[in-house]
Amino acid sequence: MTKPHKHCPVCGISIPPEERFCSPKCENTYAERARKVGKSRRIFYIALAVIIVVYLLYIFRGSIF
Repeated sequence: MTKPHKHCPVCGISIPPEERFCSPKCENTYAERARKVGKSRRIFYIALAVIIVVYLLYIFRGSIF
């Protein structure tokens, strides 16, 4: 049997269960990816809100103006 372990979420190397990453480099890579995903998600939601507002203005253009 193998010892209890888990894998680094970035590179997949086997690490002890109490560790989160195998190295500071992988930790920094993970943090950078998380920032990029967060930024992309915010841009998506802002674009979606703009599209919805434009759509609603188009639908109600006769009753608003």
